[in-house]
Amino acid sequence: MMKKNVLISGGSGFIGSHLTTLLLAKGYSVSILSRSEKQNKENVFYYKWDVARQFIEEEAVLNADYIIHLAGENIGEKRWTAKRKAAIIDSREQSTLLLYSVIKKSNKKLDAFISASAIGFYGALNGQEICTEEMLPANDFLGYACQKWEDAIDFIENLNVRTVKIRTGLVLGKNDGFLKKLIPLFKYRLGAPLGTGQQYMPWIHVDDLCAIYLKAMENEEMVGPYNAAINDDTTNEIFSETFAQLFGYRIWLPNVPAFVLKMALGKMSVIVLTGRRVSSEKIQQTGFTFKYQNLKEALKDCI
Repeated sequence: MMKKNVLISGGSGFIGSHLTTLLLAKGYSVSILSRSEKQNKENVFYYKWDVARQFIEEEAVLNADYIIHLAGENIGEKRWTAKRKAAIIDSREQSTLLLYSVIKKSNKKLDAFISASAIGFYGALNGQEICTEEMLPANDFLGYACQKWEDAIDFIENLNVRTVKIRTGLVLGKNDGFLKKLIPLFKYRLGAPLGTGQQYMPWIHVDDLCAIYLKAMENEEMVGPYNAAINDDTTNEIFSETFAQLFGYRIWLPNVPAFVLKMALGKMSVIVLTGRRVSSEKIQQTGFTFKYQNLKEALKDCI
Protein backbone atom coordinates (compact mmCIF):
# COMPACT_ATOMS: atom_id res chain seq x y z
CA MET A 1 0.00 0.00 0.00
CA MET A 2 1.37 3.39 -1.00
CA LYS A 3 2.13 5.84 1.77
CA LYS A 4 -0.13 8.85 1.95
CA ASN A 5 1.72 12.00 0.95
CA VAL A 6 1.64 15.29 2.85
CA LEU A 7 2.72 18.44 1.01
CA ILE A 8 4.08 21.13 3.34
CA SER A 9 4.67 24.75 2.38
CA GLY A 10 7.21 26.33 4.71
CA GLY A 11 8.41 22.80 5.38
CA SER A 12 12.05 23.78 5.86
CA GLY A 13 11.27 26.18 8.71
CA PHE A 14 11.15 25.69 12.48
CA ILE A 15 7.65 24.18 12.69
CA GLY A 16 7.84 22.50 9.27
CA SER A 17 11.01 20.56 10.10
CA HIS A 18 9.52 19.28 13.39
CA LEU A 19 6.30 18.35 11.59
CA THR A 20 8.21 16.50 8.87
CA THR A 21 9.96 14.35 11.51
CA LEU A 22 6.61 13.49 13.14
CA LEU A 23 4.88 12.63 9.85
CA LEU A 24 7.74 10.37 8.72
CA ALA A 25 7.60 8.57 12.09
CA LYS A 26 3.84 8.08 11.57
CA GLY A 27 4.38 6.42 8.19
CA TYR A 28 3.59 9.28 5.79
CA SER A 29 5.75 10.48 2.93
CA VAL A 30 6.40 14.23 2.84
CA SER A 31 6.77 16.71 0.01
CA ILE A 32 8.17 20.17 0.70
CA LEU A 33 7.73 23.32 -1.36
CA SER A 34 11.03 25.18 -1.51
CA ARG A 35 12.31 28.31 -3.21
CA SER A 36 15.68 26.66 -3.84
CA GLU A 37 16.77 23.40 -5.48
CA LYS A 38 17.12 20.61 -2.89
CA GLN A 39 18.05 16.95 -3.05
CA ASN A 40 15.29 14.42 -2.34
CA LYS A 41 15.79 12.14 0.66
CA GLU A 42 14.08 8.92 1.67
CA ASN A 43 10.34 9.64 1.79
CA VAL A 44 11.01 13.43 1.53
CA PHE A 45 10.54 15.05 -1.87
CA TYR A 46 11.28 18.67 -2.77
CA TYR A 47 9.43 20.80 -5.30
CA LYS A 48 10.16 24.34 -6.37
CA TRP A 49 7.82 27.27 -6.04
CA ASP A 50 8.11 31.03 -6.23
CA VAL A 51 5.10 32.87 -4.82
CA ALA A 52 6.18 36.29 -6.15
CA ARG A 53 6.25 34.87 -9.69
CA GLN A 54 3.16 32.70 -9.00
CA PHE A 55 5.15 29.64 -10.07
CA ILE A 56 4.80 26.15 -8.62
CA GLU A 57 5.74 22.66 -9.78
CA GLU A 58 2.17 21.43 -10.08
CA GLU A 59 3.21 17.80 -9.55
CA ALA A 60 3.67 18.67 -5.86
CA VAL A 61 -0.07 19.29 -5.50
CA LEU A 62 -1.11 16.46 -7.84
CA ASN A 63 0.84 13.92 -5.74
CA ALA A 64 -0.50 15.18 -2.39
CA ASP A 65 -3.19 13.59 -0.25
CA TYR A 66 -2.97 16.39 2.32
CA ILE A 67 -1.60 19.93 2.15
CA ILE A 68 -0.29 21.65 5.28
CA HIS A 69 0.26 25.34 4.57
CA LEU A 70 2.77 27.00 6.88
CA ALA A 71 4.42 29.50 4.52
CA GLY A 72 4.45 33.22 5.34
CA GLU A 73 6.86 36.03 6.16
CA ASN A 74 7.90 36.16 9.82
CA ILE A 75 5.64 38.81 11.37
CA GLY A 76 8.19 39.77 14.05
CA GLU A 77 11.38 39.85 11.98
CA LYS A 78 11.52 43.47 10.76
CA ARG A 79 9.91 46.83 11.52
CA TRP A 80 6.41 47.24 10.12
CA THR A 81 6.90 49.72 7.32
CA ALA A 82 4.06 49.97 4.79
CA LYS A 83 6.14 47.79 2.45
CA ARG A 84 6.77 45.19 5.17
CA LYS A 85 3.08 45.04 6.12
CA ALA A 86 2.19 44.41 2.48
CA ALA A 87 4.82 41.64 2.28
CA ILE A 88 3.44 39.97 5.45
CA ILE A 89 -0.10 39.89 4.00
CA ASP A 90 0.92 39.02 0.42
CA SER A 91 3.14 36.12 1.50
CA ARG A 92 0.13 34.51 3.19
CA GLU A 93 -2.64 35.47 0.81
CA GLN A 94 -0.79 34.99 -2.50
CA SER A 95 0.79 31.66 -1.48
CA THR A 96 -2.65 30.33 -0.53
CA LEU A 97 -4.19 31.53 -3.80
CA LEU A 98 -1.34 29.91 -5.75
CA LEU A 99 -2.15 26.54 -4.15
CA TYR A 100 -5.86 27.19 -4.74
CA SER A 101 -5.30 27.83 -8.46
CA VAL A 102 -3.59 24.43 -8.93
CA ILE A 103 -6.19 22.54 -6.85
CA LYS A 104 -9.00 24.16 -8.87
CA LYS A 105 -7.40 23.73 -12.30
CA SER A 106 -6.52 20.07 -11.72
CA ASN A 107 -9.79 19.28 -9.89
CA LYS A 108 -7.57 17.66 -7.25
CA LYS A 109 -9.44 15.78 -4.52
CA LEU A 110 -7.50 16.34 -1.30
CA ASP A 111 -8.21 14.56 1.98
CA ALA A 112 -7.73 17.92 3.74
CA PHE A 113 -6.09 21.34 3.46
CA ILE A 114 -4.75 22.49 6.83
CA SER A 115 -3.35 25.97 7.22
CA ALA A 116 -1.51 27.91 9.86
CA SER A 117 -3.15 31.05 11.15
CA ALA A 118 -2.44 32.95 14.36
CA ILE A 119 -4.12 34.09 17.55
CA GLY A 120 -3.28 37.57 16.25
CA PHE A 121 -6.68 37.11 14.53
CA TYR A 122 -8.18 38.41 17.79
CA GLY A 123 -5.97 41.50 17.64
CA ALA A 124 -3.65 43.37 19.98
CA LEU A 125 -5.67 43.15 23.18
CA ASN A 126 -4.89 43.54 26.85
CA GLY A 127 -8.27 42.73 28.35
CA GLN A 128 -9.62 39.84 30.38
CA GLU A 129 -11.89 38.47 27.66
CA ILE A 130 -11.14 34.88 26.61
CA CYS A 131 -11.00 34.61 22.82
CA THR A 132 -12.91 31.75 21.20
CA GLU A 133 -12.96 30.63 17.58
CA GLU A 134 -16.42 32.17 17.02
CA MET A 135 -15.14 35.72 17.51
CA LEU A 136 -14.81 38.14 14.61
CA PRO A 137 -11.33 39.32 13.53
CA ALA A 138 -9.95 42.39 15.26
CA ASN A 139 -9.94 45.76 13.56
CA ASP A 140 -6.14 46.21 13.64
CA PHE A 141 -3.17 45.08 11.54
CA LEU A 142 -2.80 41.69 13.23
CA GLY A 143 -6.51 40.96 12.88
CA TYR A 144 -6.58 42.20 9.27
CA ALA A 145 -3.52 40.14 8.23
CA CYS A 146 -5.00 36.96 9.72
CA GLN A 147 -8.40 37.66 8.17
CA LYS A 148 -6.89 38.06 4.68
CA TRP A 149 -4.99 34.80 5.22
CA GLU A 150 -8.10 32.92 6.34
CA ASP A 151 -10.28 34.46 3.60
CA ALA A 152 -7.88 33.02 1.00
CA ILE A 153 -8.22 29.57 2.63
CA ASP A 154 -12.00 29.84 2.21
CA PHE A 155 -11.54 29.71 -1.59
CA ILE A 156 -10.13 26.20 -1.11
CA GLU A 157 -13.00 25.25 1.20
CA ASN A 158 -15.39 26.32 -1.58
CA LEU A 159 -13.87 23.56 -3.75
CA ASN A 160 -15.39 21.02 -1.31
CA VAL A 161 -12.04 20.42 0.40
CA ARG A 162 -12.10 19.94 4.17
CA THR A 163 -10.14 22.88 5.52
CA VAL A 164 -8.78 23.48 9.02
CA LYS A 165 -7.20 26.70 10.32
CA ILE A 166 -4.76 26.39 13.21
CA ARG A 167 -4.62 29.72 15.10
CA THR A 168 -1.28 29.42 16.79
CA GLY A 169 0.10 31.07 19.93
CA LEU A 170 3.78 31.59 20.80
CA VAL A 171 5.62 28.42 19.82
CA LEU A 172 8.26 27.08 22.21
CA GLY A 173 10.99 24.83 20.82
CA LYS A 174 14.68 24.03 21.05
CA ASN A 175 17.17 26.33 19.25
CA ASP A 176 14.54 28.13 17.25
CA GLY A 177 11.43 30.28 17.29
CA PHE A 178 11.32 33.34 19.50
CA LEU A 179 13.14 31.54 22.36
CA LYS A 180 16.31 31.60 20.27
CA LYS A 181 16.51 35.38 20.80
CA LEU A 182 15.57 35.21 24.49
CA ILE A 183 17.91 32.46 25.70
CA PRO A 184 21.16 34.51 25.50
CA LEU A 185 19.54 37.39 27.46
CA PHE A 186 18.22 35.15 30.23
CA LYS A 187 21.35 33.00 30.29
CA TYR A 188 23.44 36.09 31.11
CA ARG A 189 20.86 37.28 33.67
CA LEU A 190 19.67 40.17 31.52
CA GLY A 191 16.06 39.05 31.13
CA ALA A 192 13.22 41.32 32.27
CA PRO A 193 9.46 41.71 31.74
CA LEU A 194 8.38 43.98 28.90
CA GLY A 195 6.17 47.05 29.44
CA THR A 196 3.72 46.38 32.28
CA GLY A 197 4.47 42.66 32.13
CA GLN A 198 0.73 42.01 32.52
CA GLN A 199 0.10 41.20 28.86
CA TYR A 200 -0.98 37.59 28.31
CA MET A 201 1.27 35.18 26.39
CA PRO A 202 -0.67 32.11 25.21
CA TRP A 203 2.02 29.56 24.33
CA ILE A 204 2.33 26.07 22.89
CA HIS A 205 5.22 23.59 22.72
CA VAL A 206 6.20 22.75 19.14
CA ASP A 207 5.60 19.02 19.79
CA ASP A 208 1.98 19.76 20.76
CA LEU A 209 1.50 22.03 17.75
CA CYS A 210 2.73 19.30 15.39
CA ALA A 211 0.44 16.80 17.12
CA ILE A 212 -2.50 19.17 16.48
CA TYR A 213 -1.65 19.24 12.74
CA LEU A 214 -1.56 15.43 12.73
CA LYS A 215 -4.91 15.34 14.58
CA ALA A 216 -6.39 17.76 12.02
CA MET A 217 -5.28 15.43 9.22
CA GLU A 218 -6.58 12.23 10.77
CA ASN A 219 -9.81 13.47 12.39
CA GLU A 220 -12.22 13.96 9.51
CA GLU A 221 -14.68 15.81 11.76
CA MET A 222 -12.25 18.70 12.28
CA VAL A 223 -13.13 21.71 10.15
CA GLY A 224 -12.69 25.48 10.46
CA PRO A 225 -10.58 27.37 13.02
CA TYR A 226 -8.97 25.92 16.17
CA ASN A 227 -6.89 27.79 18.75
CA ALA A 228 -3.55 26.10 19.33
CA ALA A 229 -2.34 27.53 22.64
CA ILE A 230 -2.40 26.68 26.33
CA ASN A 231 -4.98 28.65 28.27
CA ASP A 232 -3.11 29.06 31.59
CA ASP A 233 -3.16 32.86 31.98
CA THR A 234 0.62 33.18 31.56
CA THR A 235 1.56 36.86 31.52
CA ASN A 236 4.84 38.27 30.25
CA GLU A 237 5.93 38.74 33.86
CA ILE A 238 5.14 35.11 34.80
CA PHE A 239 6.88 33.92 31.64
CA SER A 240 10.00 36.01 32.37
CA GLU A 241 10.18 34.94 36.03
CA THR A 242 9.74 31.25 35.14
CA PHE A 243 12.44 31.47 32.47
CA ALA A 244 14.86 33.18 34.87
CA GLN A 245 14.28 30.44 37.49
CA LEU A 246 15.44 27.82 35.00
CA PHE A 247 18.75 29.66 34.71
CA GLY A 248 19.00 29.77 38.51
CA TYR A 249 18.25 33.39 39.38
CA ARG A 250 15.50 35.86 40.18
CA ILE A 251 14.92 38.80 37.85
CA TRP A 252 16.79 41.82 39.16
CA LEU A 253 16.41 44.25 36.27
CA PRO A 254 13.40 46.61 36.08
CA ASN A 255 10.76 46.09 33.39
CA VAL A 256 11.78 47.33 29.94
CA PRO A 257 9.71 50.53 29.51
CA ALA A 258 7.10 50.52 26.77
CA PHE A 259 8.50 53.72 25.19
CA VAL A 260 11.91 52.05 24.74
CA LEU A 261 10.30 49.11 22.93
CA LYS A 262 8.24 51.48 20.79
CA MET A 263 11.40 53.38 19.81
CA ALA A 264 13.25 50.15 19.01
CA LEU A 265 10.46 48.26 17.25
CA GLY A 266 8.07 50.91 16.00
CA LYS A 267 4.50 49.71 15.34
CA MET A 268 5.69 46.11 15.66
CA SER A 269 6.03 46.71 19.43
CA VAL A 270 2.33 45.75 19.78
CA ILE A 271 3.43 42.12 19.41
CA VAL A 272 5.34 42.24 22.70
CA LEU A 273 3.37 44.93 24.57
CA THR A 274 -0.09 43.44 24.09
CA GLY A 275 -1.52 39.97 24.50
CA ARG A 276 -4.74 38.04 24.70
CA ARG A 277 -6.28 35.14 26.56
CA VAL A 278 -7.51 32.31 24.34
CA SER A 279 -9.69 29.27 24.88
CA SER A 280 -8.30 25.83 23.99
CA GLU A 281 -11.64 24.15 24.64
CA LYS A 282 -12.51 23.46 20.98
CA ILE A 283 -9.33 21.49 20.22
CA GLN A 284 -9.64 19.60 23.52
CA GLN A 285 -13.20 18.60 22.61
CA THR A 286 -11.72 16.58 19.73
CA GLY A 287 -9.99 14.40 22.34
CA PHE A 288 -6.65 16.17 21.96
CA THR A 289 -4.50 16.31 25.09
CA PHE A 290 -1.58 18.70 25.44
CA LYS A 291 1.63 16.90 26.39
CA TYR A 292 3.09 20.14 27.78
CA GLN A 293 0.59 21.95 30.00
CA ASN A 294 3.08 23.34 32.52
CA LEU A 295 5.10 26.36 31.38
CA LYS A 296 8.18 25.47 33.46
CA GLU A 297 8.29 21.90 32.06
CA ALA A 298 7.83 23.18 28.49
CA LEU A 299 10.62 25.77 28.87
CA LYS A 300 12.92 23.25 30.54
CA ASP A 301 12.54 20.97 27.51
CA CYS A 302 13.56 23.87 25.24
CA ILE A 303 16.84 24.74 26.96
